[in-house]
This record gives sequence, C-alpha cells and structure tokens, in this order.
Amino acid sequence: MWQRIQTLYLLISAALVAALCFGTAYKAAGPDGMQAVSYWQLQKPYFGILLGILAFLIVLALAVYKGRILQMRLAVLSGIIALGMQIWLAWMYFTFEGPVFSWTVVFPLVISICNFLAARGCFQDQLMVESAYRVRERRKRNKK
Repeated sequence: MWQRIQTLYLLISAALVAALCFGTAYKAAGPDGMQAVSYWQLQKPYFGILLGILAFLIVLALAVYKGRILQMRLAVLSGIIALGMQIWLAWMYFTFEGPVFSWTVVFPLVISICNFLAARGCFQDQLMVESAYRVRERRKRNKK
C-alpha cells in the first residue's frame, strides 16, 4: 500500500484537506480592516460540508487500496469535487465586494491535481495486473 505512488498522492491530498479545514481566509470587514474567517464558515455551512465530503472520499480511497478500480473512481470523484471548490472560491473572489483570501485558496487546485495523478497511478497498476494475468493464462494454456 505505502509503496505505491497513488498512496503518496492521496496522502498529500489528505494533508492539504486537513490544512484547508484548519486554515483561515481573510475578508474585508468594512473600513476597519480584515476579518479572519475559517473555511468552514464560508458561504454558511455549504463549504464545510463539501470539505467534509472531500476528506471522507480521500480517506476512503486510501482505505480501499486493494480495490484499484474503486480507488481510481473515488480519486476522480474527489478531484472533481476539489475542482468545483476551486471554481467556487474563484467565483467568491471575483464577485463579492472586497474579499481577500490567503494563499491557501490554491489548495483545492493542488488537491485535484494530486487526486487525478493518483487515479492515473491506480489505472497503471490495474493495467499491469491485467497484463500479468494474461501472461499467466497464456503460460497455462501452453503447458497443456
């Protein structure tokens, strides 16, 4: 499990989701200055719910390392959710008057890239297992 590259990509994604859960965004608080807001509190509870779903999917993808196809599908789904979160953050940045975010705003983009790379690693592992299976089957037929 730990020697596979997709596990490392999923671990990086999980660490970035945890950092995003505990990170803060800054938004303008009138003429007084900036107000620190947790990512859980952005747009009421909806962003926090998406963060929870994303964390659950990544941990589940880490746990089902023996089912490569399921792991690949979970990685792609969590990558799509992370990309949607990045689009949502960009929309909030450009449409609202005066929100200023910290550098953690790019974490969903990095999470989605890591998840897509993990899905690619799962796919390559699956192709390798299928090709080895075909070689074994061919050897069995030739011995008979």
